[in-house]
Amino acid sequence: MKLVVLSRNPNLYSTQRLVEAGKKRGHQVRIVDHLKCNIEIEKRKPTVFYKGEYIKDVDAIIPRIGASVTFYGTAVVRQFEMMKVFSTVESIALVRSRDKLRSLQILSRAGLGLPKTVFTNYSSDVKQIIDAVGGAPCVIKLLEGTQGLGVVLAETRKAAESVIEAFNGLKARVIVQEFIKEAKGADIRVLVVGDTVVGAMKRQAKEGEFRSNLHRGGTAQVIELSDIEENAAIRAAKAMNLSVAGVDLLQSDRGPLILEVNSSPGLEGIEKATGKDIAGAIIKHIERNAEVD
Repeated sequence: MKLVVLSRNPNLYSTQRLVEAGKKRGHQVRIVDHLKCNIEIEKRKPTVFYKGEYIKDVDAIIPRIGASVTFYGTAVVRQFEMMKVFSTVESIALVRSRDKLRSLQILSRAGLGLPKTVFTNYSSDVKQIIDAVGGAPCVIKLLEGTQGLGVVLAETRKAAESVIEAFNGLKARVIVQEFIKEAKGADIRVLVVGDTVVGAMKRQAKEGEFRSNLHRGGTAQVIELSDIEENAAIRAAKAMNLSVAGVDLLQSDRGPLILEVNSSPGLEGIEKATGKDIAGAIIKHIERNAEVD
C-alpha cells in the first residue's frame, strides 16, 4: 500500500516510527507536511497539491496534526477523505477531540466516569463554580491547552477565585474540575487502536508537580489495566469515533475517570515504557480497514 504520514516534522519519534513500521511491513510510506499542501476544490474532483505535484494513488493517511494547526490540518484530512482515502483519524473526530468541552459532553452522554466539571461564560459567580466541583483544591484548565500547558492546581479557595477571575478578565475560556486526591498525581495513558488496547502506562508527576505529562518531567511505567479500566478506555475512544486514540484516565474511589481523549497521541513514551510496537499496531489496523483497488 501507499501510505502518507501527515506530519510537520519528519524527525519526530512518532513520525519516524510510523514510517519505519510501514516500510517493515512492505508498504511505501511518504511524509507530507500538511501545512504545505494546497487544497484544490472543483466539481467531483478534489485534489491535494504538494511540492510541485498532485498527490495521487494514496491508500491511507496517518494524520499527526498539532493542536496549533487543527483548522488547516483538519481541512487537509477532509480533502483526502473526499478523495476516498482511508484515514486513521477521521476529520470530524479530530475536530471534536480538540474541543475539551465538547469532548467531555460526548463522554458524559456515553455514560463514562468523569471528574466533576464546570464551564461558564465568564460568570461572576465564582464561588458557586468552585462549590460545584467540591471546593478547593480544584483544577483550572484552558480549553486550548496541551501537554499540561494552561493547567493550574488551585490549592485554596482564595487561589481558585483569583485564578478564575484572572482568566475571566483576559477573556480566556476555562473549565474547572474537581481535584482527585486519591490519584496522587498520577494518571494512566491508554493507547487504543481499533477496538483493542495495545498499550498502557502509568504516568507519575515529579515531586512538587501535579501534572503527570512526560513533557513536564513526569515518569512512566508499564501498568496492567483492570477490566473496568480497559473497558472505559475502549468506550471512550469509540464515543469519540477515534480508531487511534490516547485515552487519559484517573484512578479514583468511584472507578476510572476519563480526563481526555487524544487524537494524535505520542508514541515515544508509551513504546519505551511498555516495550510494545504501537506503530506496528497502527499499520496493521490500516491493513485491516483500508480499501485497496
